[in-house]
Amino acid sequence: MITTLEIGRDDRSNTRVVQQEAQVGDGQVLARIDHFSLTSNNITYSIIGHMMGYWDFFPPADEGWGRVPAFGHADIVESRCAGVEEGTRIYGYFPMASHVVLEPGRINPHSFHDMAEHRQPMSEVYNRYAVTATDPLHVADREEQRMLLHPLFMTSFVIDDFLADNDDFGASVAVVSSASSKTAIGVAHLMAKREGIRTIGLTSPGNMAFTESLGCWDELALYDDVGSLTVEPAVYIDISGSGTVKHAVHSRFGEQLGHSSTVGVTDWGDMGGGGEQPLPGPSPEMFFAPSQIMKRNEDWGREEMDRRLAEAFFAYSAWTDSWLSITRHEGGDAAADLWREMLPGKVDPTVGHIISLSG
Repeated sequence: MITTLEIGRDDRSNTRVVQQEAQVGDGQVLARIDHFSLTSNNITYSIIGHMMGYWDFFPPADEGWGRVPAFGHADIVESRCAGVEEGTRIYGYFPMASHVVLEPGRINPHSFHDMAEHRQPMSEVYNRYAVTATDPLHVADREEQRMLLHPLFMTSFVIDDFLADNDDFGASVAVVSSASSKTAIGVAHLMAKREGIRTIGLTSPGNMAFTESLGCWDELALYDDVGSLTVEPAVYIDISGSGTVKHAVHSRFGEQLGHSSTVGVTDWGDMGGGGEQPLPGPSPEMFFAPSQIMKRNEDWGREEMDRRLAEAFFAYSAWTDSWLSITRHEGGDAAADLWREMLPGKVDPTVGHIISLSG
């Protein structure tokens, strides 16, 4: 029996837990999802699911409902696919569920891809499942940190690499909203290791003390103080999604803004804020991490990309031990309660959440 948490597509506060029999066909496997993480990134998936196709990875039977993807670990408990043995442990993209049926292809000792027809239009970055026994990023006693931090840190890594790959668009400073979010913290942690670019984190009064305590930002400012920032060549990394903040940053830096990337929507309630006046400076561009990942896989090769990412991630993960605690949740009702609690975007940045629906 498969237990799945589903979210209302038009009302994300509406949840339900559904059950269905597992049906495993020839060439398929049944994976028991041991646990998965729930972060603000998953909320973003639900908000831009129609635009970016996140609802399409694990389509439900009933229209109007959605299955939000999440990163986690699973064990193959039934295999009708040559080359994938029962007992294999994998890491990757799953529904918030107890089990999932996958259709492995492109199988090698390190990974396989889900070749289900409906998933082929999606980026292969999301369709790839790593075999933990041969995965350079896998550390058995740090699986929870990987689920919580790696998907967000991978975005941070790629943002930093994208900027460096474009000579920071001529900027001397990167302005980053939602500075207390894990994606933003990862960006600051990485950019602190580079010369020629400073970081300014934008945050709320309630998160200022925590964000300041991290020590990874060159400068911090409250959202209301954007108009007082020194004007210099800059790039804007928009993780909050707040229209009001975006207008404030663009208005302050104007033509000195070399690039504006839309990454997340931690403040999705204000996406339409900022008025109807045109934005000064460059038009914001949606940042899609898989595009830069695919570019670097071609530039460096997948093994070198994985090596660089692993080296950076292990250093970052160890650093977070000083400020991040992990809370575990069991069962569909607990998962639904946590989803609704996190939905407004008021997330304690010092706590990470791990969920299991598999009992």
